[in-house]
Amino acid sequence: MENEKGASSSTFKMGNSAQERSLPYVPDCYVVPSSYEPRDALDSSSESVPTIDISSLKGSDDERRGVIQELRLACQYFGFFQIVNHGIDQSILDDALAVAKGFFELPAKEKKKFMSNDVYAPVRYTTSLKDGLDKIQFWRIFLKHYAHPLHRWIHLWPQNPPEYREKMGKFCEAVRVLSLEIMEAITESLGLGRQYLSSRMDKNGMQVMAVNCYPPCPDPKTALGLPPHSDYSCITILLQNLTGLEIFDLTAHGGSGRWVHVPEVKGVLKVHIGDHVEVLSNGLYKSVIHKVTLNEEKTRISLASLHSLGMDDKMSVPSQLVNDENPVRYRESSFNDFLDFLVKNDISQGERFIDTLRIKD
Repeated sequence: MENEKGASSSTFKMGNSAQERSLPYVPDCYVVPSSYEPRDALDSSSESVPTIDISSLKGSDDERRGVIQELRLACQYFGFFQIVNHGIDQSILDDALAVAKGFFELPAKEKKKFMSNDVYAPVRYTTSLKDGLDKIQFWRIFLKHYAHPLHRWIHLWPQNPPEYREKMGKFCEAVRVLSLEIMEAITESLGLGRQYLSSRMDKNGMQVMAVNCYPPCPDPKTALGLPPHSDYSCITILLQNLTGLEIFDLTAHGGSGRWVHVPEVKGVLKVHIGDHVEVLSNGLYKSVIHKVTLNEEKTRISLASLHSLGMDDKMSVPSQLVNDENPVRYRESSFNDFLDFLVKNDISQGERFIDTLRIKD
């Protein structure tokens, strides 16, 4: 077989990607240049990241006030926190990871039924970020599907593995309930009250599942699973089976920042603050920049549940957070606006949706 090491990104489209074929080397188009992502200059730390006992939200008034304060600080300084005692049974988490793994182990012809480069499609299977269109390819395979309301979308999901719809559906429903509780706490922490977004997210909100697979990489120091980016969503709730997630701590090293390795603890869920909460807070809370590193021996599976307002429902800065000292700092935008941005821009080159929303002085 001819060595494809120097081949272009278009050579490795879905169904033929290096990660799907388990190539024993990293093709050049997957190599992340040091000038683009200078890993040697960034400090990855295993220091603890904020961990919040979310059950305290249902405790006494004092307990709730305490956890709201913890959440406020985590959103303000990290844009990220882990949650424990979230109330989702471990079997639901384990089953969802198992059926996700089972899907990626299916024969190629089964997965190809869902292949699509259409970012507007409610269900699609592809690779990297935009399947051969990115200047740099990423060692990732993923299935994305809409998940709320579940009855509207579940019939479009994979029927194989046979329990995929049932097990993934239970996970989606449980995580969505949790997301509403967390969003109530976030709006309360901003002084907007618990119900500020509740009806908009509950009845018409979007839930998008990104079911990710990062196969073993023969040279994990040269490639990435995902480049540094932030999520468009209000929040993203993440479940993973292995480490690999790193977040960028903007406050470290006198403001120059550093990468922080997020440890994996069974049963603990990760919460990313997304671009739309940064807009909601008028910049008080920051959407977390994060990336995915790779493993040479093991496959990493992650389930990212992204929660936002409805497809065309625009997030804007609340009037309650605007005054002479704090003018509106962001333009309003919707999930559909993000999809339009994704079509026209290359996230692999560091382009961020949130940057297009900031109003310059």
